[in-house]
Amino acid sequence: MPVLEDGIFPAEGAILPKSGWIVPLEVFAAVLIAGIVLLLFGGVVSRYVFSSPIGWIDETVSMAFIWVGMIGAAIAMYRHEHLRLATFVDMLPPRKRDFVNAVGLVCVAAFLIALIPPAIEHAKQEWVIEMQTLHIPNTFRVSAIAAGALLMLAVVLMHAVRTVPKARLAAAVGVVGAAALVFLLVSPSLSQFKVGGLVFFLAGLVALLLAAGVPIAFCFGLGVMAYLAFGTTVPVGVVVGRMDEGMSNLVLVSVPVFVLLGCILDATGMGKVIVDVLAALIGHIKAGMSYVLLGSLFIVSGISGSKVSDMATVAPALFPEMTRRGNKRPEMVALLGTGAAMADTVPPSIVLIVLGSVAGVSIAGLFQSGFVIAMVLLLTLVAVARWKARNEQTDGTKRPPWKAIGRLTVIAAPALALPFLIRSAVGEGVATATEVSTIAVLYALIVGHVLYGGIRPRKLYGMLVETAALSGAILMILGTASAMAWSITQSGVVHAMSQFLATLPGGAIAFMAASIVIFVVLGCLLEGLPAVLLLAPIMFPIAKRLGIHDIQYAMVIVSSMNIGLMLPPVGVGFYVACRIGEGRPEEVMRAIWPYMAALLVGVIVIATVPTLSTIAL
Repeated sequence: MPVLEDGIFPAEGAILPKSGWIVPLEVFAAVLIAGIVLLLFGGVVSRYVFSSPIGWIDETVSMAFIWVGMIGAAIAMYRHEHLRLATFVDMLPPRKRDFVNAVGLVCVAAFLIALIPPAIEHAKQEWVIEMQTLHIPNTFRVSAIAAGALLMLAVVLMHAVRTVPKARLAAAVGVVGAAALVFLLVSPSLSQFKVGGLVFFLAGLVALLLAAGVPIAFCFGLGVMAYLAFGTTVPVGVVVGRMDEGMSNLVLVSVPVFVLLGCILDATGMGKVIVDVLAALIGHIKAGMSYVLLGSLFIVSGISGSKVSDMATVAPALFPEMTRRGNKRPEMVALLGTGAAMADTVPPSIVLIVLGSVAGVSIAGLFQSGFVIAMVLLLTLVAVARWKARNEQTDGTKRPPWKAIGRLTVIAAPALALPFLIRSAVGEGVATATEVSTIAVLYALIVGHVLYGGIRPRKLYGMLVETAALSGAILMILGTASAMAWSITQSGVVHAMSQFLATLPGGAIAFMAASIVIFVVLGCLLEGLPAVLLLAPIMFPIAKRLGIHDIQYAMVIVSSMNIGLMLPPVGVGFYVACRIGEGRPEEVMRAIWPYMAALLVGVIVIATVPTLSTIAL
């Protein structure tokens, strides 16, 4: 990787020369990731084999997870692996670009400086709260937020001292300070108009920071903090609690484990043999490798309950081989993100489970309908992939003989069994969606070692560190997005919206159209679970009064929300897909629009043809 020369935001992946103090952090993060895997697997064995569940495992894993997330965020900061949008910054002349990068650096530092005191105070307050099974103060868990913020601030300051000229840094500090002073002067006016302040900070300011190349997690965090500080009377310390809540969902623990699984599949060659079989069957046709990617996402989707985990499982396994076959990175990442959005209704899906519980909808019915709806969306993406490959030359590519395909299938059988092992383990109640990721990792390690060559210890250590860094970057986005979700709720916008929708002229058709727009917009800002918890109790009663089948409405809002999640330039999932797929957001943005249009067409079809959602019931 290139050495960082000027500012914290140069070319993607640029890092400083290795510093001695970062090594212990990497070792600690690697140990935590390994510990999470072993603890979760131990929980499965104790409960399913010995019928003696260990109660303290979940709390221990939760504590280890938030620590690995925050330490991983610091490592990601050191490696310059936090996602940002560089499109507009790269258009500037060199001198202006360097100054904007310096301003972005100061903005990141400002957020961390503002976050650290309330994070420390939050840790102190949690001392009186005892963890139920470990019987220790919750401070030992939540202090990870303060520690991670301090570590990230240290990295930012180190970058600033080493790489930014003092005059430029002073000017950048002046710009940020002047902006804060202006916000302070206009805060009395903004606090009188909650919606106005909300739009100004959570839309205008976030968009400006995004255009300036500030990493997406810090755009969200700064927007929320500025809104609370200058547009409300709510203390900014609330952000820490909301981040804690957003990063503490045990389902998210599967994210780093599935990231690790994807690395193992690639390193052992298990991912390659799966690709080889699918490519042998359909790789010779136009858009064949795109079909392989979409089919793989369909197979693994819903296993972890997280689109992040789905992408993290598939991308490392398929992208190296797809690249070798000539596929372009932006196209692959665009198809990865939209394919993950397509497959989110394939059961078992945590989003559907939560939606069924919150809205009182049959979870079995949602699962039955989810397969059909995912197939509808899959067909729209397949159509676009085929259209994009219309000029692809396949004359020199032929399907191998069936004998050769059979031989490949035998070789790949242990790897091909992995998705079915994972799905059956969840379906039979052997493991939860979080625990099953550890079964997959250990299975892949053992099978990969015995049949596919194994992994050297040094390589495995590097994969553990990479997993921690990627998980930290993703967790910061989800944590600050959770704080933004809370701010939107407290502003009263949701209540006003429900009153408006209940009296919307046009009946069911207008309500369905409005719902698509609302959930696309919400999907840009929130992960699936917060959006469902926020609006499902409000929207479903209105839909029922208008005669819309609850299963159909569920499929429409989940699919719409997934479109918003992957919609650039704001969608959180879009940046996560770019991070996992190692694509530059500005390049992926140009490639993703046809696929987004295909998903939108699919949602419109689902909304206008109720039979698609109810035919499997």
